[in-house]
Amino acid sequence: MTHETARRTIPNLRWWIGGLLFASTVINYIDRQTLSVLAPHLKTEFSWNNSDWAMIVISFRVAYALMQTVAGRLLDSFGTRRGLLLTVSWYSVAAAITTMAVGLKSFICFRFLLGTGEAANWPGATKTVSEWFPKSERGWAVALFDSGSAVGGAVAPFLVYWIYRAFGNWRPVFVLTSLLGFLWVLAWKAFYHSPEKHPNLGPAERAMLLEAREEERQWESHAIGFDDGALGAQPASWRQLLRLRETWGIVLGKALTDPVWFFIADWFAIYLISKGFTLENTVLGFLVPFLAADLGNFFGGGLSSYLIQRGWPVLKARKLVILICGLGMTLLIPAVGVSSFFAIVSLFAIATFSYSAWSTMALALPADLYPSQSVATVSGMSGTGAGVGTIISTFLIGRISDRYSFEPILIGASLVPLVATALVFLLIRKKKAIANQYG
Repeated sequence: MTHETARRTIPNLRWWIGGLLFASTVINYIDRQTLSVLAPHLKTEFSWNNSDWAMIVISFRVAYALMQTVAGRLLDSFGTRRGLLLTVSWYSVAAAITTMAVGLKSFICFRFLLGTGEAANWPGATKTVSEWFPKSERGWAVALFDSGSAVGGAVAPFLVYWIYRAFGNWRPVFVLTSLLGFLWVLAWKAFYHSPEKHPNLGPAERAMLLEAREEERQWESHAIGFDDGALGAQPASWRQLLRLRETWGIVLGKALTDPVWFFIADWFAIYLISKGFTLENTVLGFLVPFLAADLGNFFGGGLSSYLIQRGWPVLKARKLVILICGLGMTLLIPAVGVSSFFAIVSLFAIATFSYSAWSTMALALPADLYPSQSVATVSGMSGTGAGVGTIISTFLIGRISDRYSFEPILIGASLVPLVATALVFLLIRKKKAIANQYG
């Protein structure tokens, strides 16, 4: 970075930081969706059934679940700059070496390695949002980075299929898509610094961010009962956090809703083939649910931020979106009885739209409810809960779809989010309640 660049002020720098988080999430999803898009070809080449495919998916989910909590704690301890540099580098290497896979066991191994690195993205992004955005903008900021999952999922079929057709082989796909992660690492290392130290942050924006952070810190110090030194020293322990009903509301909410998204992300191509469609002829339809999810992120973030700016309490605004979208996910049930490609894609799109808006609220809640020093830890714990729920659901999907059909899976994927929504309303209360338990 030159001396001239170091002095240049970038207006609204926080949104450029948000853009880097968005790009990280896009790349994260391209790397994980590469295998899902290639699944029909790989299943044929290696003679896998759905249970075999489920084991590959589960290997990723096990690593992802275990490392979410670990990654959250590491990010709270060491900071987002170093943490994301390490983890994005790790999963980019893991994606690249997948080209060496020769069968079921090696694919399981490489997907496990990918999951260990990719687990840090959401705790890291959530923590960065808590540091760079005031509460009135966090819904939008979370929507921005989380929408990268939908964009990555939408881009992956075209990118992967184009590379596959160009080379006539699946192996180069993993190497070429992994290069995006290495490019992101270079950009993050060159550009990212904390608000206190960033050389391109203007004085007015810096003052606004630090003032908002100081107001939150003073509230937390007073309400939680820590003095200033104790509050800034270290994250709360896992035991302290697990004593809170709010923590369980966030963890269980994610555990019961994330399986809906990962069912669609991991199995949609296979589901379409089970209905008699071909991926080559339906690639545009494959795109639609992911685009709908992208819109859902901004609907959830935008509506809640609008209501907060209109004077609504933060949790009331978040919960309204959660209620609406918990109901929206039930529209996977009608997909059981339709055979029209347009109808199937439309119903899946409504479900992913609803899931993404719901998820945006769940991702914003740790920053709404906890001190910044514990945000990534709580986010990581919710990611572990989501991982456990997804592992169980993936195992069941493989068994049920092989033995019966996808119909019971669609019904379950519609009803379980209603339970998650009810738990959020029962367990997550006003922030003042945390003050009476925390510590």
